[in-house]
Amino acid sequence: MFDLSISEIAIIAIIATVVIGPKELPRALATAGKWMAKARGVMANFRTGLDAMVREAELQEMEKKWSSENDRIMSEHPALPDDSAAQEPRMEPLDGPPADKFDPSGLIDDLPYLPPAGDPKP
Repeated sequence: MFDLSISEIAIIAIIATVVIGPKELPRALATAGKWMAKARGVMANFRTGLDAMVREAELQEMEKKWSSENDRIMSEHPALPDDSAAQEPRMEPLDGPPADKFDPSGLIDDLPYLPPAGDPKP
């Protein structure tokens, strides 16, 4: 953050010891630590608010883009008239027997018998 080397930190520590005194130095460092924590909290809160504003602006921009794209698609493909929308689509019949003449019982006879778990063999 401040890019301090070890020698610069040592000089600051020596000056702080001489100016503040060795007796009051721990209390001064604790007070400085509290102020730094408060400053970091304020900066984190500011950064969170700024990120939220940027996200909201991007979301509004994307909504405008989606709306214009939706308008373009809707103009290229107009809606169906009301009477044709009410009709159900017709499905092509599959090859095979008609549904009313289909008997699934023959399929069951082809399967091997597997007794339920725990039942003795017949």
